[in-house]
Amino acid sequence: MPWIRYLLYFITIAFITWALTQMEIASPGSLKMHILLSASDRYGTSEFSPVEIIQAIILAACGVIMWWVARYCPTQRPIAIPLAGMALAFLIRELDFFLDRFIADNLWQVLIVMIGSLLIVYTYRARKRLQIALARIWPSPGLTLLFAGAVILFAFVRLVGHEPLWMSILGDDYKRIVKLAVEEFIELVGYFLWMVGIIEYAFQARAIAMAEPQPAAQRLRKKRRHDAEGKF
Repeated sequence: MPWIRYLLYFITIAFITWALTQMEIASPGSLKMHILLSASDRYGTSEFSPVEIIQAIILAACGVIMWWVARYCPTQRPIAIPLAGMALAFLIRELDFFLDRFIADNLWQVLIVMIGSLLIVYTYRARKRLQIALARIWPSPGLTLLFAGAVILFAFVRLVGHEPLWMSILGDDYKRIVKLAVEEFIELVGYFLWMVGIIEYAFQARAIAMAEPQPAAQRLRKKRRHDAEGKF
């Protein structure tokens, strides 16, 4: 039942947030929001933070779920593939520090440009099927939550996490770790919304796929498999 799922979403998000906050309170600095990699490092990084690791896990899970939708819910494939591509692009962006440091400098930018170009071409070529897929699933609670997460990730966090804003608010007491902590926790909220939206969209896509009549070729294929299994 849907209300049980939403209760589980609330409990899961509340527990993860509680665990992160208690970790930092019990052991200050354990969230690793500002790690200096060398004596000459002025900016530091939060890439080793558990918050960023959770963000990467969420994005990987979103990509896997959308791959499942694209594979098993054909009528929603024009939506699922771009969403899976976006999750992959976000994941690469979250891993930019490690890609630059351990593989090649600016590799993440090249990968995102390649993925973005493929998504644009696919979306343009599948634009009619995309309109049909949206018409079949709209209104969609899952896509609404995805939109809310996108607003937080692309607009809200970019403005509220802007360093000059915190330099103005804190003045002489400004510390970069404050800006990083606020930015990363807001991003985590956006990714939580994305995760919930992806799951709800997958449930809705599955319901549509089960309600739609199967093509004749698919029915015959299933019948042949059933007959073959019945011989043994």
